[in-house]
Amino acid sequence: MTAHAHSEVLVGREADLAALRDALKRARSAEPSTVLVGGEAGVGKTRLVEEFRRGLAGEPLRVLTGQCLELGEEGLPFAPFAAAVRELVRSEGMAVLDGREREFARLLPELGPPPEPGDARRGLLFESVGALLERVGGEQPVVLIIEDLHWADRATRDLIAFLVRSARVPQLLLIGTYRTDELHRGHPLRPFLAELDRVRGVQRHELGRLDREGTAEMLTQILGVEPRDATVDAVNERAQGIPFFIEQFAAAADPACGDIPNSLRDLLLSRVDLLPEPAQRVLRVAAVGGTKFGHELLFRVAGMEEAALESALRAIVAAQLIVFDPDGGYEFRHALVREAVHDDLLPGEHARMHARYAEAVEQDPSLVSAGRAPAEIAHHWHAARDHPRALVSAKRAADEAGRSFAYGEQAGLLDRVLELWEDVPEAGSLLGIEHLDLLEEAALVAIDSGDHMRALTLTRVALGDLDAAAEPMRAARLLLRRAKLLRNAGKSDGAAESDEAYRLLGLAPQGPDRVRLMAEVAHVYSGIDGDRATEIAEEAKAAAADEGDLATLVAAEVVFGEVCAGRMPPEEALSTMYAAAERARAAGDLSSLSHSLVNISDSLYEIGRYEESAATAAEGVPDADRVGVSRTTGVFLLANHAEALIALGRWNEADARLAEAARHDPPGRLALPWLRLRGWLRLARGSDGAETLIDRAAMWLGKRYLQSENRLYLLDLRILLALESGDPVAAAEAARAAVIEPCVFERPRYGWPMLLSSARAAMAAPDGQDLARKVADVASRLPCVYPAEKAYAAQVAAVLAGGEERWRAAVEAWRADGHRYELAAALLGLAEAQAASRAVAAETLSEVNSIADELGAGPLLEAADTLARRLGLRSPGAAVAVAAGTEILTAREREVLRLVAEGQSNSQIAASLYISPKTASVHVSRIIAKLEVANRVEAAAVAHRLGLLD
Repeated sequence: MTAHAHSEVLVGREADLAALRDALKRARSAEPSTVLVGGEAGVGKTRLVEEFRRGLAGEPLRVLTGQCLELGEEGLPFAPFAAAVRELVRSEGMAVLDGREREFARLLPELGPPPEPGDARRGLLFESVGALLERVGGEQPVVLIIEDLHWADRATRDLIAFLVRSARVPQLLLIGTYRTDELHRGHPLRPFLAELDRVRGVQRHELGRLDREGTAEMLTQILGVEPRDATVDAVNERAQGIPFFIEQFAAAADPACGDIPNSLRDLLLSRVDLLPEPAQRVLRVAAVGGTKFGHELLFRVAGMEEAALESALRAIVAAQLIVFDPDGGYEFRHALVREAVHDDLLPGEHARMHARYAEAVEQDPSLVSAGRAPAEIAHHWHAARDHPRALVSAKRAADEAGRSFAYGEQAGLLDRVLELWEDVPEAGSLLGIEHLDLLEEAALVAIDSGDHMRALTLTRVALGDLDAAAEPMRAARLLLRRAKLLRNAGKSDGAAESDEAYRLLGLAPQGPDRVRLMAEVAHVYSGIDGDRATEIAEEAKAAAADEGDLATLVAAEVVFGEVCAGRMPPEEALSTMYAAAERARAAGDLSSLSHSLVNISDSLYEIGRYEESAATAAEGVPDADRVGVSRTTGVFLLANHAEALIALGRWNEADARLAEAARHDPPGRLALPWLRLRGWLRLARGSDGAETLIDRAAMWLGKRYLQSENRLYLLDLRILLALESGDPVAAAEAARAAVIEPCVFERPRYGWPMLLSSARAAMAAPDGQDLARKVADVASRLPCVYPAEKAYAAQVAAVLAGGEERWRAAVEAWRADGHRYELAAALLGLAEAQAASRAVAAETLSEVNSIADELGAGPLLEAADTLARRLGLRSPGAAVAVAAGTEILTAREREVLRLVAEGQSNSQIAASLYISPKTASVHVSRIIAKLEVANRVEAAAVAHRLGLLD
């Protein structure tokens, strides 16, 4: 990647382009139009105008461009008009000046000596320019683009005012760009713009920053791959939606972290260097305080007279480096400016200023936002390198963060305390705790925050320092945490740690803590030995009843319900799980309730009660966020919700839920639920990125330990990816490895989808007879109880043996179950079996198309079109067309096109339709390709012309 990374695709500016196109329409109608495009430096004004101009290629109009020069009032007058007229003369010849060369010599010295200066001559020049534009515009519309109006000299501004207010040239669109962050209070452009605002036909249009999705889309365009959510979040936080900054970070070796690129740092500091020295000193003090800071806090730390401080702040505000905060303080306009100024401090200056901030906030915590004082004090003492104070303040801030369920912040602070422990000899006495206590607390918080690899390290160190015989309860607790961490990392099933924990609990004293740990042992065993898990869960439940502690009983009952879910039919286990959930809800135990709702929603899905499953999972998501387990339990709830929505055919909502789960960035194996569902969804929709997600998930197949359900659905995804990629040999190879997995019979819910994919692979492979026989053998022995399992069984039989009756049985089974996509897939098979009766097949294909179009299942739509052509039928897409020629667009594409025509960006379309911005981008690209146009604007024009949106 070079230092000049650039996005070839304009991101997030569709509405802005539409505004320029609308202004051009008015100009075509002989209504003079002016658009003044404002925005801060780097936000993309020039890029927008370039894209607009590119979209005009081939249209019957004239585009002229001029640039104001950074020379101020003493600079070259009329510079942009000189460039525009020179461009016109070069293309049209001298005749275009209509004999007024002497007047135009004021703009173009090459025409000869200009006339004597004077007001009259100035007026003649203005009239000549207006007449020139009117002559050219009489033949075709003229677009005059003047860049960087903030550098315009007085003469240029006067000529613009003449054209806009007096000449009012028909068929002229004047577009001017300017930087809003250059317009200090005394800037001459401010009153000029205010005057133009009152003129009819003048429109001000300010470009905003990109949102997170726009940042993600831009990074994808530059990097060539879809970046991880953590990378997007980091760049979005630092670049704050400024496209130029995003490009700079994308050019770095690691866009997510590291120093500011040197070229960008120099640019940011160049404006700081223009400030007077007192203002620069105040800005350095302010940068130490953070992106936002209050006046009183700055006054106490700066150590300046109030008048001197206010004078310096006025200069900084005038330079647009800081802005007023709605809460009455100040805020850096760009966080990167604060970072650059802070990093430019001398070491001694850095430590001294941070210490002054820490002392000020300690003396008066009200100087910062409510609840933020502990964290602010800890940050400043650490930056000041005062280790004893940094140690104590970090522990105090960690405790405060834990009370607010801010586990990520708490984990970072506790890590800082551990780092400082060795540097402070009296650490134990200062904090009032032992080092082992700190290790255990840090391990627990690391788990809650989702940093499981860190937690593995901390539990290993803690167990190494612990005398298990003297403290069996603590040892058992650490062992169980380690067992779950090892399982989550795919390193072990945690059996050895669980065995030892159970043994140690036999030595521990009775009490609620022992019972809770006993329930945790049962939880870990549920994935290892179901009989043993049930036995321990019952023991824990009985012990909890004896204890008489409600919270302990709730925890034990929730685990018992989970174990039952894996040991008995879901419809029987549900009553136990519902009872546990009600008990947790009544007790206000939101953590146990969230965990219980995961199990309930999962069981409801298995028996085909999709609406109830979706509602149950959705209920638990807010509580998971509230108690700080959104990266763990919350991700399972989001995935369960999405899975049920997929079955119900509400794919846009499902994708939004999965995107939310991805943003939580769950650790280790906890990422598999959203990865596999989003990978499957993108595959079913034919969207970009499916292979990346599936490959990332399938890496877990190489782990030492993986739960049977994870293994089965990952094997299924691998087969599906090969099939959709058009590689039947690879699909058959993956299927041969999948059908011999012994865990197929452990979880029929996941075994049946894998068998269906394997059957498809067998029929597609050139030598798939043996594979087909193996699939049939496994299918004959696999339990088939619930509606989905019966439907899968019927469809496997239809794929392997064919026949209209078998396919009809599969269709009816899926109708009974309610899974929309699988129904459409079965209908497609039925239509092929009905080939002998074209009319009947056409009717079936029409239903396939309707469902696939509703879902946005592109590959299924293409398969239906292919079958229709093979059978000599009209494309089923014609059944939903609304006007002549509209068969080329699906209903979903027409919906997207309607929003494109309204000027909505990909991010806005995504929000409107509950799809990802990437999916919206794919739809737009397909629309442009199908309509055979160059860009979005032309697509909207064609749509209106053909009546596609009526």
